[in-house]
Amino acid sequence: MEKNLRTRLGAGRVIIMALLIPIGHVAFAQSVKPLFPQKPGMVSYTFRKYFEKDVPSTLDTIRRYGITDMEFSNLFGKTAAELRSMIDAKGIHCSSFGVGYDDLMNKADVVAQNAITLGAHYVRVSWIPHKGPFTLEDAKKAAEDFNRAGKYLKEKYGLGFIYHNHGYEFEPWQDGTLYDYILRNTDPAYVSYELDILWAFFPGQDPAAMLTKYGSRYKCVHLKDLRKGVTGNLSGGTPPDNDVALGTGQIDIPAILKAAKKAGVEHYYIEDESDRVLGQVPQSLAYLAGL
Repeated sequence: MEKNLRTRLGAGRVIIMALLIPIGHVAFAQSVKPLFPQKPGMVSYTFRKYFEKDVPSTLDTIRRYGITDMEFSNLFGKTAAELRSMIDAKGIHCSSFGVGYDDLMNKADVVAQNAITLGAHYVRVSWIPHKGPFTLEDAKKAAEDFNRAGKYLKEKYGLGFIYHNHGYEFEPWQDGTLYDYILRNTDPAYVSYELDILWAFFPGQDPAAMLTKYGSRYKCVHLKDLRKGVTGNLSGGTPPDNDVALGTGQIDIPAILKAAKKAGVEHYYIEDESDRVLGQVPQSLAYLAGL
């Protein structure tokens, strides 16, 4: 009888262990959270060729992807009020409004009024006018202009100002680059930044390290990827078809997303400059959802 009891107890332990193993695996699987659980936003430039032909139908396409957050850098022949009416009808909102440097400096009131009409929280500039290689004088002027414009937009209209890098700003300077100079010499109260990860990686920078270094200065990120085998430089330009679907190029997207989350980035926008957006945007969305 004692032997039979020991046998039954041993068998019970085997059964219990067999049950615990899959339970443990299930518990582990349930504890793993998606790296990027939210839907990204979209930069209007991605669908520029479609917006130029038909704004409402292009908004329909974007909405079908489940995207509701937009960064517009063009009104596409509409007034700000007309475009606002169209995006409201589709359940889409505009969080950032991109403008040219000259408009920021010379038409700040018009820029601000358009941004407010669209519902944007930020005004964004993505190019600093310069001739030849970017210089310290270019960087100094930009920092002064950004501080002045950012203060004006904030104090008069309650809008934030963000600068979007484009690659040429990473000319060496002291222990860093001219991009570092601009960032260090702009007032955090009035000037924030949008990190375009391709235009940081292309000139040889590490986007994740930049997010870690400057943290909360970054409010927005442009998500894009660079074709494998492409060698970068400081020109600020590369053929549009070098933009590929997220996860298929050279850039370490997961590392960047982790650093961006720690930095407190508010908006993540997909930007794809290629002619293959109808195929690549769904591919990029699937990639992000699978992380």
